Amino acid sequence: MSDYLKIKVSIADRVYPLTIRREEEEQIRAAAKTIDGILKKYEEGYAVRDKQDLLAMCALQLASRIEKNKDKELVDAHEIGQQLGAVEALLINATK
Repeated sequence: MSDYLKIKVSIADRVYPLTIRREEEEQIRAAAKTIDGILKKYEEGYAVRDKQDLLAMCALQLASRIEKNKDKELVDAHEIGQQLGAVEALLINATK
């Protein structure tokens, strides 16, 4: 079985054929759906007819989100290490 999958995603009324890793399919499809949702919001909210302008506004919004979250630590590794240590101690004590 191949590790790659050929799919087609639709963005801004265009279909794009992609070859992706199987485990990426859900993420890629969700990303395309997110982009189309943002585009639809801009189409309804602004008198912009050019898809290129809408795509640029969408790209700016998504890049802004990335920049905003860039320096945020998603997981506190130190806290998780402490919690795992506590669980390990409980397991050791439970087996004695």
